Amino acid sequence: MDTPVHTLRVTLDWALLTALSRLDRFDASWSAIERREGATLKQLKAIATVRSVGASTRIEGSRLSDAEVDVLLRLADISKLEDRDAQEVVGYFQVLDLLADAYADIPITENSLRGLHSQLLRFSRQDEWHRGSYKQHSNAVEAALPDGTKYTIFTTTAPGLATEEAMRALVAWYEQDTATHPLVKCALFCYEFLSVHPFQDGNGRLSRLLATLLLLKHGYVWIQYVSLEQEIENRKTEYYRELQKCQAQRPGENVSSWLAFFFDALSNVQRLLLQKLTVRDDVTGELTQREKAVLVFVEANPGCRSGQVAERLGIPLPTVKKILSSLVASTRLTRRGSGPGLNYIIT
Repeated sequence: MDTPVHTLRVTLDWALLTALSRLDRFDASWSAIERREGATLKQLKAIATVRSVGASTRIEGSRLSDAEVDVLLRLADISKLEDRDAQEVVGYFQVLDLLADAYADIPITENSLRGLHSQLLRFSRQDEWHRGSYKQHSNAVEAALPDGTKYTIFTTTAPGLATEEAMRALVAWYEQDTATHPLVKCALFCYEFLSVHPFQDGNGRLSRLLATLLLLKHGYVWIQYVSLEQEIENRKTEYYRELQKCQAQRPGENVSSWLAFFFDALSNVQRLLLQKLTVRDDVTGELTQREKAVLVFVEANPGCRSGQVAERLGIPLPTVKKILSSLVASTRLTRRGSGPGLNYIIT
């Protein structure tokens, strides 16, 4: 049976209910994991941040790899970001960082959304005319083909009064609906936000940031240690197909297939996180927190040198060298090269 939610319809079948239950079961055990894995999670968060920034901007056309994103975020002079890809990367990173620090204090209001949009595009001079303001011109959702040409996935809400009314209604529904499951609300908010496409540009990136914000606000704090953006990038064709399929029924569309996609993406990143922590428990058994942190860093940065490990983790270089030697002796790491080229990988 279809259930109306906001302006949409949902068929809550056993598959969707099972997915919700599975996601919530993991969440119930997260507090214990968080207490046990403090230092390790810090490294996972740093890795996930780079992957999220890289993936979300690449979905929209950026050409920067995760390695290039990592270097940019560590070394860039933000007052001299001339390249559009760099501007988008740093803007996304700063909003993601803001959400991690202050999600509890960010209300779901139109003013907040406009503020986040302005922050997202703050380094892009060509976007100065519209950042933080609802769109003035029509903006269909497009995807790029391998040859560089673009095709329209679906049309969006008309600019002006129609967009203003749609956003006012979306925010009001989110605030007033206390019956719908939080994960359903999060998925539907992101879908409807994309359907309206309220800003001239940056809607896709902002929708993925909003997914993280809403999940954090509802207590799903494990989301900051994985990259939902990377999961969506890996399933980009499916992502657009589900949006297009549901949009074809608009208005009053049934969005159950979108919910299924969204929940499956969350389940996948959740499973990857648990897998990483479980494997790491097996591998790092009797290691100290510093040793675990070094091992996690090398896993995420194969071929790194001792100086890089020391700089990024804030551990004295002599201590890092001692830890690396110990990890090599226990066969957890493999040493490659010699002299200035000496580097380390996971065994």
